[in-house]
Amino acid sequence: MKFLKMVNSPEDLKKLKISHLKALAEEIRSYIIDVVSKNGGHLAPNLGVVELTLALHYVFNSPKDKIIWDVGHQCYTHKIITGRGDQFPTLRKYNGLAGFPKRSESSHDILDTGHSSTSISAALGLVTALRMKGEEGKVIAVIGDGSITAGLAFEALNNAGYRKEDLIVILNDNEMCISPSVGALSSFVSRKLTGNLARFIKREIEKMAHKFPGGESVISLLKKGEDIFKMAITPGALFTALNFEYIGPVDGHDLETLIEILENIKRMKGPILFHVITQKGKGYPYAEKDPETFHGVG
Repeated sequence: MKFLKMVNSPEDLKKLKISHLKALAEEIRSYIIDVVSKNGGHLAPNLGVVELTLALHYVFNSPKDKIIWDVGHQCYTHKIITGRGDQFPTLRKYNGLAGFPKRSESSHDILDTGHSSTSISAALGLVTALRMKGEEGKVIAVIGDGSITAGLAFEALNNAGYRKEDLIVILNDNEMCISPSVGALSSFVSRKLTGNLARFIKREIEKMAHKFPGGESVISLLKKGEDIFKMAITPGALFTALNFEYIGPVDGHDLETLIEILENIKRMKGPILFHVITQKGKGYPYAEKDPETFHGVG
């Protein structure tokens, strides 16, 4: 556990090279498997979000930037790297760490969660509060492909898109299967369209168009063309229709890509949905083959 011993906070995490993060991810997986095999807990979901959790804490500044875990059962890596690594063996024990986020444990646990599909509504409320108070900080809701199908989640998506608040939604999709070619193409497009150069060019074109008669029509046409292009190679048409900037899908275990895109997203405004593909039980063959059985053990 060479790198795990070095990380007691997100600040410690940011000092590591990305190559070291990969080694840290494997150490965390081993740690989770060891503890859950003794204490019980949610194994497969937590093994699937190790890289995503590391990337989020590597890019954003928790707790100033607020990460909300829908349901919350996939928070083990989050707890380990936010100062509770030494306590992790007490998971789900009397007077030990809770199996879900708990505000009394850490300032990094924004909400006491446990119910499905509430994260986007809660995040939207926090975004609104920050704006009204004039405070800075990003708010990120991490929600699974099952939870996002609930009416409560779609109500929040619709409201956030209508209000155009600076909300980031991470769709953790561990059910969808994509081909390598589509995955590579969508990852490339996501990196390029969220990059500084692409956004600069887009802003400059809009500035120029506003100076000429009919400029608004040109901007609208270009926007429709961009949306059609993205819909042709990505499955985000629904989220685009809800006024979200859709990015993805990308490999949720590729740390370099996750960090690069999240860095770009951090600089963007408005409602954003970042679609990542993960594998339940990642790194543990038994859980990879039978994620339902290993969803919750003990």
